[in-house]
Amino acid sequence: MGAVTPLPQSVGQATLGEVIVEARRLLEQADIETAEQEALWIVEHVLHLSPHHVVTDRDRLLSSSELLTARGLIKRRVGREPLQYILGTQEFCGLEFTVNPAVLIPRPETQLLVEYVTQRIRADQPATIVDVCTGSGCIAVSIARMRPHARVIATDLSGPALNVARQNAIRLGVGERISWLEGDLLGPLAEQKLEGQVDVIVSNPPYIPELDWATLQPEVKLFEPRSALVAGPQGTELHERLLWEASRYLSLGGAVIMEIGAGQARAMRRIVEQTPGYRFHRLVLDEAGLERVVIVERVGA
Repeated sequence: MGAVTPLPQSVGQATLGEVIVEARRLLEQADIETAEQEALWIVEHVLHLSPHHVVTDRDRLLSSSELLTARGLIKRRVGREPLQYILGTQEFCGLEFTVNPAVLIPRPETQLLVEYVTQRIRADQPATIVDVCTGSGCIAVSIARMRPHARVIATDLSGPALNVARQNAIRLGVGERISWLEGDLLGPLAEQKLEGQVDVIVSNPPYIPELDWATLQPEVKLFEPRSALVAGPQGTELHERLLWEASRYLSLGGAVIMEIGAGQARAMRRIVEQTPGYRFHRLVLDEAGLERVVIVERVGA
């Protein structure tokens, strides 16, 4: 990455169009691949403008406070802070979720988890679904909205993450439909009397091997919570633990649906073969053709 020209320190005056041009130039110098689009999004956010007005109002002079705010957000993005944290939201399953550095930013491919949970659970079915490592709550909230008769329980080791998830659920109208439990994987279920009663356990657990951490993009490595990303030396450690813990709670025919990293499907098949009471049901590829989701079914001890 080449040197980035510093932002002007004095406020001065600038039109909307000039700010967009300046933002795009600085973001390009910072090696932001989608610099032009992100410059527009930042300006839309600061000025509360629609995309249409960003195009038609380019001669508008920004106030001093608007200019300071815009330049502040541009500076943060030049420093490779994720745009989602800067703007405070990320879309997932057609819903806007609040995100901050306490939670992992929801990825489009994680929507596959919601898709395959809802394939297994009918809209009128009074099922019990547990979302493990819920983070922002994007999976639990999306499922609760799509399956109104289901009981949804969400767990996370991070209290701050659960606070974000609760607020997302309240804002999106399912605050009373989800139980939030703090703790490690399925540990919080120990007092819930759910042995043999859970229909689906869904999870996007940490799955990045420790040695891969140094190779990640700055947006991920410098800003997203490491504990939500890195699992251990292999990357499948939490998947294996989750399967062992899930056998206590899953009903016969119930499923564990988990996101995995590229190249981890063979290891997951081996783990399933070595874990009593399960069969490997399906591997799902994402739109890029990468291994993304594994579905494992409970078949008895």
